[in-house]
Amino acid sequence: MSISKNILAGFSDDIRYFNTKNVFRLLLLLFLLTLTVSKSAIAQTTYLPHYTSKNGLASNNCYYILQDKKGFIWIATDAGLSRFDGTNFQNFSIEDGLPDTQILQIKEDREERLWFLALNGQLSYLKDGKFYNRNNNKLLKELNSNTVIVSFLEDKKGRIWLGTNANLIILWDGKSVKKFISPKVNEQFTNAFLHEDEFGNIYAYSDLSRQKYDGKSFKLTNNQVNPLSYMTACNAPDRSLYYLDEKGLKQYKQNKIISLIAIPDNLLKNMAGYFYYDYKGKEVWLASNNGALVMNQSGKTVMYLQGISVNQSIKDSNDNMWFATNQGIYMLPNVNSRLSIIDAESGLSSNVIKSITKDAKNRLWLGTDDAVIDILNIKNYEIDEVGLDDYKKYKTIKQITFDSKNESVYFSSDYGLGVFKNIYKTRDDVKYLKETNNSMFVIKHFSLSETDHKLALALSSGVVFLSDRIKKLEFNSLKYREKEDFFKDRSYHVFYDRNGGLWFSNVNGLSQFANGRLIQHFKNNVLLTKRINDIQQLPDGTLILATDGYGILFYKNNKIIKQITQKNGLTNDICTKLFIKNNEIWALTNKGVNKISGYTDRTEVINFDYGKDLLTEDVNNLYIDDSTAYFATNKGLILFNYINNNATRSLPKVYITSIIKDGERLPVNKDNFTFESGNNTIFFTFGAVDFTTSDITYRYRLNENSKWIETRTRRLDFSALQAGDYLFEVSAKSQNNDWGPSAKITFTIKKYFWQSLWFLSILILLVGYVFYKLAVYITRRQKDKEQQQLRLKNRILMLEQQALQAMMNPHFVFNVMNSIQHYINTQNTTSANKVLTGFARLIRKNLEICTKSYITIEEELEYLNLYLKLEKNRFGDKFQYTINIDDDIDRDETLIPSMLLQPYVENAIWHGIMPKETGGKIEIDIRLQGDHYLNIKIIDDGVGIENSLKEKKDKHISKGMQLTRERLNLLGQIEAKPIQLDVHQNAENGTTVFISIPLK
Repeated sequence: MSISKNILAGFSDDIRYFNTKNVFRLLLLLFLLTLTVSKSAIAQTTYLPHYTSKNGLASNNCYYILQDKKGFIWIATDAGLSRFDGTNFQNFSIEDGLPDTQILQIKEDREERLWFLALNGQLSYLKDGKFYNRNNNKLLKELNSNTVIVSFLEDKKGRIWLGTNANLIILWDGKSVKKFISPKVNEQFTNAFLHEDEFGNIYAYSDLSRQKYDGKSFKLTNNQVNPLSYMTACNAPDRSLYYLDEKGLKQYKQNKIISLIAIPDNLLKNMAGYFYYDYKGKEVWLASNNGALVMNQSGKTVMYLQGISVNQSIKDSNDNMWFATNQGIYMLPNVNSRLSIIDAESGLSSNVIKSITKDAKNRLWLGTDDAVIDILNIKNYEIDEVGLDDYKKYKTIKQITFDSKNESVYFSSDYGLGVFKNIYKTRDDVKYLKETNNSMFVIKHFSLSETDHKLALALSSGVVFLSDRIKKLEFNSLKYREKEDFFKDRSYHVFYDRNGGLWFSNVNGLSQFANGRLIQHFKNNVLLTKRINDIQQLPDGTLILATDGYGILFYKNNKIIKQITQKNGLTNDICTKLFIKNNEIWALTNKGVNKISGYTDRTEVINFDYGKDLLTEDVNNLYIDDSTAYFATNKGLILFNYINNNATRSLPKVYITSIIKDGERLPVNKDNFTFESGNNTIFFTFGAVDFTTSDITYRYRLNENSKWIETRTRRLDFSALQAGDYLFEVSAKSQNNDWGPSAKITFTIKKYFWQSLWFLSILILLVGYVFYKLAVYITRRQKDKEQQQLRLKNRILMLEQQALQAMMNPHFVFNVMNSIQHYINTQNTTSANKVLTGFARLIRKNLEICTKSYITIEEELEYLNLYLKLEKNRFGDKFQYTINIDDDIDRDETLIPSMLLQPYVENAIWHGIMPKETGGKIEIDIRLQGDHYLNIKIIDDGVGIENSLKEKKDKHISKGMQLTRERLNLLGQIEAKPIQLDVHQNAENGTTVFISIPLK
């Protein structure tokens, strides 16, 4: 079934055209068209990006739009101001310095001050990132008039003129404010529009009069300029005046009025906002409650945004049109960047287009989701609808392919495949693929061989190919010959290369069947085991593989020679479709459309971001011809001229929009700052203007020798900066372009006073002086300590000499000599010789140890034995002694102070044991305490030291013991660890001397 539709040639662009000179002919044509049931007038619609409060706009009710000299778009709304850079909106309100939330107009003067005309009549302006109003500026307080300012003029002298909605004109010359009021009722300045001509004359065009300024006051003039209102007049850069009157658009120049475009009275009456004249394109734009209308000199008219209340239209520096409406703002891209939409409202059978191809007669074949294939002639926009017989089976046409050699078009759904033959002669010659046994099969993809008549099918059960699709469009699933005409396992895609080789992807990965041989390429690289959604071939034979999550692979000579992913600029790594045209690769991802060029050397990936609302996840397929790109989407057929989009883009220029130091806003026009030390927190905001893409990357650094840091944010906060010199640089790039010029701010953070050179010098001198005094003190103390140690050592030597003398007790010597005499007189020469020999050895040992401060345990024991034997010889059985020493003690290595034990042993004999009639015993016990101390005990069973002292009247203390105690105290001052000494009586009698000596 075929139904034909014709699209009016006059309707081939945008929404509606009509020519005021040909209205009758148009009406007649429309009448004739309504008589033909099979034909109707349809057209393509231009896509206008739409921005609302959901995108960040301050409010949807927008009054006015201005593009400043830097390129930012400013929007005046009923909820404050918005500044737009193509990606982000930055909003300003009363908190930022605006006098009112409702801003009606925005103007920019030669000093790049932005003036804001508010509903409450108060004036404010923005300069160098700071808002000025009546509260922080005396001038603005004087300019306050409590009336709405409707017009703004900066004349050649830099004076500011303000027209109001009352009988008042205000002049500010930079020093003083002057106000003009007309005393006559019929000559008042109500809603006055102010204009300066080429000769410097100032005119005021109000609702009631036309007046001229003579240097002192305004006076009536016979000037014939008569704008309909202040909204219908506009000052041109060349100081001429464009305005609308009852007959249309006119220009006042060199004291002459020139008619430019005649506008019908009904269109003028419907105006509800400002007009805009494009003097380059010779077109006038009218804002009304029913949309925005553009008319050229021939009377050709186009309506945009029909049914929407438009307040203003302007064109920016890139020839994009902007519209301020009560539903946000709209942008009409320049002619070279516009997307057009053909959908069901335009005449297609459905909005959902799943597949697309083009035949040799410039007709697009569009597969829909309604069991219909639309055939669109792109020359005259005539469309035919071809309905398919089995609605359920062919409801969604997922693939459609043109067979140029056989003048056929093949199409497939999930559950069937068909072919239109002889497509240039008939629509009725349709054949469908059959399975001999009527078994059900699911088609994922098909491919036509260009070298012969083979047809390959990627089925859910495997890959099947037909040897001759022309003669026999059927297959028998029961007679599969595996690895000959069937390859099992679930498959996704099939592709015949230009040599007739069959490539296919299945659950295992990429394989090839050529010359009767199966080649499993997925074994060459793990990436080839991933799911492959599409395969195409470059002229040099390289295969392009669209993967499911790994970007695009370039496969040649059994190797992956290149991979392109998100890191290289792809919108996403999940790629669904590929198309090759003019050595450029077009790729669909689930996030948008990409075009890849220069893939052999420097790869460039372009993202068509300006159509991202349409060209995102809803794109099903694509077709690229010599100049136009077509996209099958769920919103209709999207098309645009991509040849014009290849023009080189200018590098994005980044602007610093605010600088805040420790909470204080700084002027952005300065490029050098010096800061006192403080919190040292600096906050920068910046942005690059680009209305074609939001894919902008920034880089910054704080020193020209440091590395660049890339970021997507437009706000940077540097905290706790150290004192020093800094150079803040930031630049931007869009998509894969080069980096644009840098915006630079140099600043210096002063050092604290304690970081200054003079302070550090004083501090160094002071510290040096302190160290000097400390060194002198330490040196002096060290010397004093050394002298003290010398004195101690001298004292110890004196004590040792005295101890030596004490050890040779005169009574002891006298008694020994008497014993020797006694043995001689009794002619007991043996005993005499024995005593004399022992005494001599004792004297010799005494002389040896008197030269040493420390002696070994062995030497001490030898000395004690000599002494005790002599005493034993004198007292006989009345005196007994024993010496016990720990076997673990190294007698030859363990050192103790010399002349330490003998005085206590002597004292025990003479004052402890001898006073007893029965005599007594002395026990000397030497033991180790751990690894660090040697403990010595001298125990006697004499009368006891306390009892002995009680019986003595003079309280005499042994001189040897006293000298030994004093020596030990002095040694404790010199050595790290002191020697412990304890002398006490045992219960009723007996004495214990305990000495603990630190081991060396």
